[in-house]
Amino acid sequence: MTTGYFTSVDDARARLATAGYLASPAVATTVFLADRLGKPLLVEGPAGVGKTELAKAVAEVAGAGLVRLQCYEGVDESRALYEWNHAKQLLRITAGREESWDETRTDIFSEEFLLPRPLLTAIRGADRKVLLIDEVDKADVEVEGLLLEVLSDFQVTVPELGTIAATTRPFAVLTSNAGRELSEALRRRCLFLHIGFPDAASERRIIRLKVPGLDEALAASVVRVVGALRAMDLRKAPSVAETIDWARTLLALGATTLDEDLVRDSLGVVLKHQDDIVKAAAKLDLDAV
Repeated sequence: MTTGYFTSVDDARARLATAGYLASPAVATTVFLADRLGKPLLVEGPAGVGKTELAKAVAEVAGAGLVRLQCYEGVDESRALYEWNHAKQLLRITAGREESWDETRTDIFSEEFLLPRPLLTAIRGADRKVLLIDEVDKADVEVEGLLLEVLSDFQVTVPELGTIAATTRPFAVLTSNAGRELSEALRRRCLFLHIGFPDAASERRIIRLKVPGLDEALAASVVRVVGALRAMDLRKAPSVAETIDWARTLLALGATTLDEDLVRDSLGVVLKHQDDIVKAAAKLDLDAV
């Protein structure tokens, strides 16, 4: 069962560009194949390189609703899949005191009392959806078992209601910052895509797209300095998102060139740890970049 969002690799690349996402040939190819084969897409890479934005771009160009499960330590079935509306069930039980338990039970475990969470929401209904399971590496290992049924057959079993299967399969994107190793069972169900930091030419194109008012020469300088920062042994290398933020900062400041004072004063936009800022201020040589 395919979603049928893209007709070819070139179509995927061109249409993602209309949503402001400049996909490399590898990204466009993998997105097209995930769509054509009906397979979930596992996107791994450093924070801020465009993993989440890829899912948003697919939803935008496909005219699909975006359903997002933000993972975190402690997320469980009731937050990811579904839970029952216990308060409403209690009111129903109270109102039906004269009924038998069998009559009441049949009623309170019906669709009316079900609270769907992202995974169940994504497979219900006939409308197009993109299911984004964001930062899956932050969730506990047990959550992966919950994902296996959903990602294998795009169906969910609710004991009281039976199996709910997707009539329209969502385009599923899982993102990971590689904070922990994901299980082989989960990886096996997905197509894999690694997104790293872009090369200088690609990052310049991204900046020119996202910050169109920035001078081309200044954009090139920003990319060179960010490249030098990434080459340092920092706690957190600057992401593409932070490069864009820095470009917007320089535009807001009315800067036309990068000088040492400007870089030093604005490093907090692109670096997020004080020891990284101190190290960069001491080691960065603008003349060398």
